[in-house]
Amino acid sequence: MKRFFSVLAVVSMFPVCFVAAAEKPGVELTVYNQDFGLVKDKRFLDIKKGVSSLRFEDVAASIESTSLHFKNLSDPAGCLILEQNYEYDLVSADKLLSKYLGNTVRLAAKDGKSYEGTLLSYDSDSLVLRTNAGISLVSRGNNIREIAFPELPQGLISKPALSWILSSSREGKQLVEVSYLARGINWLADYIAVINKDDTRIDLSGWVSIDNRSGADYRDAALKLIAGDVNRAREESPMMMYDAVRKEASLSGAQFEEKAFFEYHIYSLPRPVTVRQNQSKQISLLSAGDIPVKKSFIFENRGQFYPGSEQGERKVSVVIELRNDKGSKLGMPLPKGRIKAYKQDADASLQFIGEDSLDHTPEGEMVKIKLGEAFDVVGERKVVSSRQGTNWLEESVEVVLRNHKDNNIEVKVIEHFNRGANWKVSQNSHKFVKTDAATAEFLIPVSVKGENELNYTVKYWW
Repeated sequence: MKRFFSVLAVVSMFPVCFVAAAEKPGVELTVYNQDFGLVKDKRFLDIKKGVSSLRFEDVAASIESTSLHFKNLSDPAGCLILEQNYEYDLVSADKLLSKYLGNTVRLAAKDGKSYEGTLLSYDSDSLVLRTNAGISLVSRGNNIREIAFPELPQGLISKPALSWILSSSREGKQLVEVSYLARGINWLADYIAVINKDDTRIDLSGWVSIDNRSGADYRDAALKLIAGDVNRAREESPMMMYDAVRKEASLSGAQFEEKAFFEYHIYSLPRPVTVRQNQSKQISLLSAGDIPVKKSFIFENRGQFYPGSEQGERKVSVVIELRNDKGSKLGMPLPKGRIKAYKQDADASLQFIGEDSLDHTPEGEMVKIKLGEAFDVVGERKVVSSRQGTNWLEESVEVVLRNHKDNNIEVKVIEHFNRGANWKVSQNSHKFVKTDAATAEFLIPVSVKGENELNYTVKYWW
């Protein structure tokens, strides 16, 4: 069956707007980056006049049954739903055996022997049969080649399905729409950054990775993705998930079109795409080159509460920063995901240099990517003196920064002051910027093969 996707979140509120879309069968899908999706499936079905049953197969195995909605698009006023069911008791070896306890089964062994008898019990290792010769214990591991059952027991199905009992005022082929939420389908953005020789610019590409474990294929889909944090109540309904996971990569060059949607962002793919069950698919999201970035060295003290916890040598982090705006050749709201960075070595071969997580980033905001810890830059922090009174504490702090690189650098020293309700820095060797109620940032230059020292005194009181 050929399927077609185009998603809008609230169909029932705007029926007049969708008359043209309702005249075609197809499937509409929106995938949210919270491991669920909204499916709308339009099909022509034969409906009998009066009260009858209707079966709807090829649906996701992870349906949230409380989200099911049926609509007759050909005859909305003349069709009344009396009952709806989600049938998800899928057939499996153990379920077949369970249904046949106390009934006759036939076993074919690999050594050519065969057994027929009443199934008394079973487990993962063996089956117990009552045969004409008595009780037989048959190994289930390497011995059994085949287990034969007379028929599929009532209630077991080979794939999940929906069914309705409905009352219709007319008979014949009619277009219906079935919508539901399904778990197990998710998407995440993956970004690749390639940094230039001077660490001043990057080429950035973004990919959407869709992981489908919902229990259904979505063929020739006009796909839409929602980026944002949608509030969900706890799902109490029964769900059925397929167990096997097989991942296949598929790359495509077409890019998504982004628009604001409610308090989120929606990304629409302007061409059909097929997303198969148990498949991981990558689709191009964005591509931008020559983006200006700034590389920073950061030495940060978290300001723990117990004495001496902030002492000693610490790593200096390496961070690149860029602004997500049109001036930087971006300006598209960036969905959360992972970003990997690469740089060419002396042989012009790309090498991996670090990875970080990116949160949802609106247009105009800064993107900060921590790549790792600097090998040739070392920081050391210690409290050189301390005095304390009834409701105050005063500390003198020394931060030594050593640069073993072949060029001058600046290190941003971030100090968090959370020992008391109030604090004040005095006798500081370098200027600082107060970035929030408990944080100050010092920018310390460190020359080639040299070191520099930051000294300050801070007083807390409460």
